[in-house]
Parts: sequence; C-alpha cells; structure tokens
Amino acid sequence: MADTTGHSTPSDVSREPNPAPRRAGWRHIGPGIVVAATGVGAGDLVATLIAGSSFGYTLLWAAVAGCLVKISLAEAAGRWHLSTGRTLFDGWASLGRWTTCFFAVYVVVWGFVYGAAAMSSSALPLQALFPDVMDLKAWAVLCGLSGLVFVWFNRYAVFEKVMTVLVGVMFVVTVYLAVRVTPNLPDAFAGLLPVLPDEKDSVLNTLGLIGGVGGTITLAAYGYWVNAKGWTDSGWMRVMRLDNRVAYITTGVFVVAMLFVGAELLHSANVAISSGDKGLIQLGGILEAEYGSATAKFFLIGFFATSYTSLIGVWHGVSLMFADFVGRLRTGGGAGAEAVASGARERSWPFRAYLLWLTFPPIVLLFQDEPFRLIIVYGVLGAAFLPFLAGTLLWLLNSARTPREWRNGPLSNTMLALAGLLFLVLCVKQVWDQPWSEFF
Repeated sequence: MADTTGHSTPSDVSREPNPAPRRAGWRHIGPGIVVAATGVGAGDLVATLIAGSSFGYTLLWAAVAGCLVKISLAEAAGRWHLSTGRTLFDGWASLGRWTTCFFAVYVVVWGFVYGAAAMSSSALPLQALFPDVMDLKAWAVLCGLSGLVFVWFNRYAVFEKVMTVLVGVMFVVTVYLAVRVTPNLPDAFAGLLPVLPDEKDSVLNTLGLIGGVGGTITLAAYGYWVNAKGWTDSGWMRVMRLDNRVAYITTGVFVVAMLFVGAELLHSANVAISSGDKGLIQLGGILEAEYGSATAKFFLIGFFATSYTSLIGVWHGVSLMFADFVGRLRTGGGAGAEAVASGARERSWPFRAYLLWLTFPPIVLLFQDEPFRLIIVYGVLGAAFLPFLAGTLLWLLNSARTPREWRNGPLSNTMLALAGLLFLVLCVKQVWDQPWSEFF
C-alpha cells in the first residue's frame, strides 16, 4: 500500500532485515503485567461489580469481549513499536499536525484531572484501614508524593518488579473473593452466551462494560513499556504477543472474579452499591458483615493494590509518552525505540516535568470543589482517546509506514475496526450525556 500522505516512511528505508525471532518464554513476561495492573483500576472493578449486581451472570460474555478488544489494541501498539523501531507518537505525528494538537490538549487536561482521581482512589482503602491516622485528603497527598518519588528515582526494571508484586496481591484477593462467594458455575457458563438484558438502554450499558475493561491511554503506553523492557525490533514479536495475551488473561481473571462477587453477593441479596470508587468501600462493609473483618481488610488491601498500581503505572507510562512528545517537538523527529530502551527518556526533564504535573497541580483539586467545566472537557477528551487510538492504528498499520510483513491482516483489521466503532459509539454517548447547558 502506497503512502499517500506526503510524509516520509522511515520504516521502509531504515530498518535492518528482520532479526531472528526470540523464543517466547514465560521468563520474558513483564510489560503485559504492567499494562494489566495499570489498566484495571478501581473504576473497572466497580463497573463490573455493578453489572454483576444488576444482571447476575448475564453480561459475563461482555467482560470477556472487552478483554479481546483490548488485546487487539495493545498488540497493534506493540507491533508498531517493534516492526518500525519508531514510537507511537512518532507514528501519530506522521499522520498530520492534528494528532499533535489533540495529544497536547488531551495529555495536559487529562493528566491534571486524573492525578487527583488516582490519588483519591488510592487513599480511600488506606483511610478505611487506618481511620484514625489521618484524613482522606492527607492520605491522597501521601499517595501522590510516594508515587512521584518512586517513579522519579527508579528505572523500568524496578518499576516492573514492584508492579508484579502488586498484581500478585490483586490476583490473590480477587480470586479469593470469587471462591469465597461460591459462584454458581452453570449460570456463569451460561453467561458466556452473548445475550442482552431485557432492560432499557441494555445495548449501551453492555457496550460500556465491553469498552471499560482494562485501560485507556495505558493501551498506548504498552508499546513504550515494551521498548523500556529492551524489546526494540521485530525479533521480539512472538514474545510481545505472548506477553500481551498474559496481560489480558490476567485482566479477564480480575473482572470475571469481581462479576462473580457482584452476581452472588449483591445480585442475590438485591443490594445496590454506588458507582465510583466509594462503591468498593461499601463492598468492604458488606464483606465484613457477611464474612468478618479479616476478609474485609484483605479486600481493602487488594483495593489499594488495584488503585496504586494504576497511579504509578500512569505516572511512569504516560510520562514516557509525554517525554517522547516533547522530544519530537524539540528535534523535529523521533528518537525511536532505542531512546526508551536505554532509559534516556526516564532521565529526561520532560519525563520528570510531567511527573510533577501529575502530582502537584492535582493536589489543588483535592482541597476544593471540582471545576465543573474542566471535568466536562476531561470526560469528552477521555471518551475520544480510544476511537483516536483505534483509528490511527488502523491507518498506520495498513500503510507503507509499517514493513509489509507486519501490516494488518484481516483479523487485526476486523478487531481494530470493531474497537473503533465501539469506542466511537461510547464517545458520542459520553458527549451527548454531558450537561452542556450548564457549561456555558
């Protein structure tokens, strides 16, 4: 396929012949664990809990479908990085100036609001575990500052090890809870059949569950973590694909386990919980009443691991993307995967500047009412990012920017097109639901 954009396609002219494929072994697994831990936040667990409490096992298939959709997006991002030796932002920049403008606005507004949300989410379980130590806002500030210090002074290798430990905690807690509530396995298997609940807006609610499983911008960050691991060429393609599958199998275990909890503990007792992170605090109280304080505390530890991995994952991964963005603006060209693999991006001033942006300005939001207009812009930009990601990956991986061997096949094109359509529908719904009359 010819490149009709007028931009150069360095991947076709500068890549070395394909290196020998590395053997795909479990000892290489790492970036997938990081993206799974970062992508599954408290909000995903609450959404799955509410789906289970409202519909029982009916939407189990939708949770599984969400993992398959995200596998296709993360695999495409990783394949771009490995096959071209260029970063994802370098690919976006080749599509035109509009991508740079979108990303610049998105990363500034999104980071400001997300920083406050991530700190609050991490603080909630700590405040519940230690209610007499300090208040919620103080815990939130402590979480943000600790994430800043950890990412600032550690490189990817240490970051990956810590994330792996926290994922282990998440895994043990969610699987324990799923077993503890004694799931109805015949009903669960029946829930794998794609049927819709017989309720108003069931289609949109189902699409929301599919789209909400496991990450937004962290899917784009996956390619950067792949490079940070030292995988910089197509010889690592098999390894990356195994790593990516592990990521979303792990994600699937988390969300299916929480849907079991919602179906058995909440749906059967007709108990409703709040949306948002506070729904998990409510679940802690229900677990304590049902199974005792030890189980409730164990759950809160898992809740903290879930929230804190999302915090430090974004602090690291999106800062890498921002450093690449600034580096390209300064030099007029991308430094490529090697700069990420060498750790140069982690030591750069843009990386650390974005770390500071994620930490200190959002602290202001913790001590005042959320700015209404900013929250609306944040919601719209967040909803628009995944259609942007799916659409641009389709464009990049079907063009001469990608070596022919690694361009999309029919399955990849189908999955990315379905993902783009799904997220476009959800984006339109999100924009439609915003209270625009109060914005002006």
